[in-house]
Amino acid sequence: MRLLELPQFRVFRTLRFRLASITLLLLAVVLVLALIAGTTLLRSVLNTRSETALHDELGALKGYLHFENGKPYWFADLGDPEENASVARLREVFLLVDDQGHIDERSHVDRTLSALADPKVIRAEMEELHHSQDILKTVTSTDRSRYDIICSTLVDDQQHRWYVMEGRPLQGDQLLLRSFRRNFLVALLVTLVASALVSWYSAGRALRALQSVERAAQGITGSSLGLQIPKRGANDELDSLIDSFNQMSSRLKSSFEQIRQFSTDVSHELRTPLTAIQGQLEVALFTAAHKEQLKEAIENALQDVERLSNLVRALLLLSQSESGQLPLHKTALDLSKVMEDLVDQFQIPAEASGLTLTQTSNEPVPCEADRTQIERLITNLLSNAMKYTPEGGWVTACAENTPAGVRLVIEDSGVGIPQSHLPYIFDRFYRVPDPNPEKGLGLGLSFVASIVKAHGGEINVSSQVSKGTRFEINLPKGTPKQVEDQLTVEKTSLTK
Repeated sequence: MRLLELPQFRVFRTLRFRLASITLLLLAVVLVLALIAGTTLLRSVLNTRSETALHDELGALKGYLHFENGKPYWFADLGDPEENASVARLREVFLLVDDQGHIDERSHVDRTLSALADPKVIRAEMEELHHSQDILKTVTSTDRSRYDIICSTLVDDQQHRWYVMEGRPLQGDQLLLRSFRRNFLVALLVTLVASALVSWYSAGRALRALQSVERAAQGITGSSLGLQIPKRGANDELDSLIDSFNQMSSRLKSSFEQIRQFSTDVSHELRTPLTAIQGQLEVALFTAAHKEQLKEAIENALQDVERLSNLVRALLLLSQSESGQLPLHKTALDLSKVMEDLVDQFQIPAEASGLTLTQTSNEPVPCEADRTQIERLITNLLSNAMKYTPEGGWVTACAENTPAGVRLVIEDSGVGIPQSHLPYIFDRFYRVPDPNPEKGLGLGLSFVASIVKAHGGEINVSSQVSKGTRFEINLPKGTPKQVEDQLTVEKTSLTK
């Protein structure tokens, strides 16, 4: 185990080595299987060829071997070199036995094949040949030479059956088979060595993209969060990895910029009330001569402290919502009823501002949502609508069912929002330029967008300057059947 930890052995633990080894192993398995298949096929072809040659030689033997008065003789012109060579080849591995089991003629080669001349074997095979035409077998001589043998019978002119055996040596076939295996193994070794080099080189080239990702990851610092790696243009898995890394890098940059901007915005927003509190207390400390002056300064400071406290609370909730940590306690509720209650609460301030506040729909709108967050959402939108609607204007609100879920709509006839500002109104601390600095902190619509996102919905806004603004929020209904059942139970309880 300690050897594997040494630097010179680390190469065996690298991904490059593993990829090259797997490729080489697969190739070796394929080549070995090819060797086995090739050897099997070649052996089958040689066996078929040998069997065919034996049948041909047996046919030729029966053509040359004749009988007269029960005595065999070779009917051949031994003066003809070609015919003489044919007969000599047939008699090379040859055995002729009469029906009494006496050997009439045998070749010199079969001296090493003593088992072929065994009388018991011959009688058994002659008995077997009564029921079959020919017998094929392979035998090994005492000098380890192999022969294919075919055994058959002949009938002489006196109707006596003779046992005849013809064989052919397999040395040529065995040499061919060994030569094939030897040449294939040499080619296999050469191929494996060449493939090992190619696999090592190819794995190294394929992993260059991973090395670029590694170098990029090592080079990421606070000032280079958006580092991008150029794609290779191969559109393969490594390009997909590079693309994912680039997207991650962009998200990190965006997140850190958001955190940096959040810190800047918080510092800016906290500085104003803190400076005011400090100034008021310093004035009270150094210039207040009467109890009333001191009391007034403390009251002003408390107002700023309350504003500061509200700001901190709002920032905390906004931070939770943007980080996905906003706790949602979803219950079944009727959005139309929630809207109705809030519209009733805003009637007095609406009348005080000379506005007409109405709810345009009262149909039940069952939904599964967090009541507290939905109330905060509607309250922010109604409050904004009333702030930016001049006296004599109107504000309408409604909740309605849609095929895909539920919809909340808050619309007013106020001053409207310029088109150039619409893309930014949901950013924290963003305020549309307004002469009245007390209109808000610029966090209300950020809350609205975060609450909608937490519920899995979407928000759309349309506006025209001097004509009004319309906020439309689409939310999923949740589990409508459970919501409707719970609402039915609630209504029944109220009726009782």
